[in-house]
Amino acid sequence: MRATIVPVTAFAQNCSVVWCEQTRAGAVIDPGGDLDTILATVREEGVQLEKILLTHAHIDHAGGTAELARTLELPIEGPHRGDQFWIDGLPEQARMFGLPRANTFTPDRWLEDGDRVRVGQIEFEVRHCPGHTPGHVVFFDPADRIAFVGDVLFAGSIGRTDFPGGDYDTLIAAIRNRLFPLGDDVRFVPGHGPMSTFGEERRSNPFAGDAAVGARR
Repeated sequence: MRATIVPVTAFAQNCSVVWCEQTRAGAVIDPGGDLDTILATVREEGVQLEKILLTHAHIDHAGGTAELARTLELPIEGPHRGDQFWIDGLPEQARMFGLPRANTFTPDRWLEDGDRVRVGQIEFEVRHCPGHTPGHVVFFDPADRIAFVGDVLFAGSIGRTDFPGGDYDTLIAAIRNRLFPLGDDVRFVPGHGPMSTFGEERRSNPFAGDAAVGARR
């Protein structure tokens, strides 16, 4: 698998263009906006887009989804159905943050924990990781040992849990029970900021790492 991170919107959200090296079939993960920038990367890399993948439906991750799907006639896969109310609220989210208008949409496929998503010869495993939003999912490629985790986990931090539907304990449980067991060697692309590994965050993350969990017991 190949991937290019494309920061988009005023929130510098890590949209990812991913593709299969054998077939050039690809997907856009979390097209939050700045579609011209995303599509320029797609053209430069010679990617044939097959679908849109969404980790969750906050405006900076999903704001460009409806337009991209309509323009290129792409199916939308994800997030989990728990984020329906966030999708319904995309126009209001855009207004609140002063971002370009965002339209609602209906995913072609809602995702559940344990589902699999194919892009060319790539097969992602889906992990439902609520806590930041109720319907947040993570895409994990076991062959290349990389995960696209949206706003669940960051280098040295975790996702916010003070938005509607958020819950701190639920988020910590998702990180420790559904992400860290995938392996210390797994690299991950967060929704914002630099990449890290699950091992590094397990050891040193002040919110979700071993020391933090021990301090709460």
